[in-house]
Amino acid sequence: MNQQPKTFRRIVTGHDANGKAIIISDAPPVHTQLVGGPGGPTFFEVWHTLETPAFIQAQPDERDEPGLVLPPPKSGTRIRVIEFPPEGEEIQKLTSADAAAKFRIMGDEKASTSDGAAPHPLMHRTKTVDYGIVLEGEITLILDRGETIIQAGDIVIQNGTNHAWANRSGKICRMMFMLIDGQFASEII
Repeated sequence: MNQQPKTFRRIVTGHDANGKAIIISDAPPVHTQLVGGPGGPTFFEVWHTLETPAFIQAQPDERDEPGLVLPPPKSGTRIRVIEFPPEGEEIQKLTSADAAAKFRIMGDEKASTSDGAAPHPLMHRTKTVDYGIVLEGEITLILDRGETIIQAGDIVIQNGTNHAWANRSGKICRMMFMLIDGQFASEII
């Protein structure tokens, strides 16, 4: 199944020299990356901030990063869209080392929590609060204990939990994620 990612616009606003609101750019996201080769997810890096509260500039520019980075910057935020293709058998055959290598490509090898007992080979965890919205299709959210199918319009609030995404639908699933840097409470190990 060779489906091309559907493009979308990213409109960035700012201010002119007189403080009036203007459109700075109107184009597809600049940074797009296929992870893991054919059959892997496509990441569309939409925007990120370096701090909270966010520093608002008259002429915002996209901050360069050295490739794909899974978590947001420390004390910052990140918004991205991911297209998950249907999951093939090759995913279920991944070893822990294979999974760690995939997360290394995403800039956060330490996020991988895969081991022989994991409910899915691509289990991972980040110190973030993530808002995930299914834009198109459906996908299965897998946790340490349990899973649920989420569909277009459903919203997941991910509170630093160990999880994986499995597209068992046979069609591409497109999700938007808003990631907010976080810190674990002492009772969470």
